[in-house]
Amino acid sequence: VSVNLAVALAKLGARVGILDADITGPNVPIMMGVADYEPQAKDSRIIPAENHGVKCISMAFFVPKDTPLIWRGPMLDKGIKQFLRDVEWGELDYLIVDMPPGTGDAQLTMANSTSLSGGVIVTTPQDVALLDGMRGLTMFQKMEVPILGFVENMSYFQPAGSSEQYEIFGRGGGRKLAEESEVPFLGELPLDPAVRMGGDNGVPIVAADPNSPVTLAFMEIAKKVAAQVSIHNHAALAAV
Repeated sequence: VSVNLAVALAKLGARVGILDADITGPNVPIMMGVADYEPQAKDSRIIPAENHGVKCISMAFFVPKDTPLIWRGPMLDKGIKQFLRDVEWGELDYLIVDMPPGTGDAQLTMANSTSLSGGVIVTTPQDVALLDGMRGLTMFQKMEVPILGFVENMSYFQPAGSSEQYEIFGRGGGRKLAEESEVPFLGELPLDPAVRMGGDNGVPIVAADPNSPVTLAFMEIAKKVAAQVSIHNHAALAAV
């Protein structure tokens, strides 16, 4: 979702970067089609990879592909801060930070190291996933990070050429959780094998198939995210 949201924002004309904050399980470069990128330095700053109109940095660029990173919290903290401080991002409208699952070191480091415009919580419809989404919401609230909204991924499966929709994991849980929490619901994303194939091939669905139902859903979500960022930024300026 982070990758396709970043590409969707870029297609809307924004200057976008994506920071892979999953330090011990970095996979954004594969999905962005830049897995073989070798980082260069300019004036002691790291030049990020770029593809599909999005700049990208990840720990995957700095370690062999088959080498696990077995790092404790302080090392994770240092790695994320370096990506924020020492990468030549240039002028960006949005920096999407792809977080690892949970409510751990990466989330704490981001909240403490920079002023976040907001968090997007991605969930699937089943109750177990919604419980994790609620934990993420509570974490952001405690750290005083604005909640831009919920995205419900894998809401339903619709076979090609059919009007039938199969709710494999249930449906509507993300919308219900957003309504109960009084935060925006940003949209539903259907379950589509093309999303997985795009991620594996390094061509996200938003770039590969501009007219697919999933791409159209991502574009609508990107517009709503941009609108929420503007709303929260305006409110923050008004409060100063």
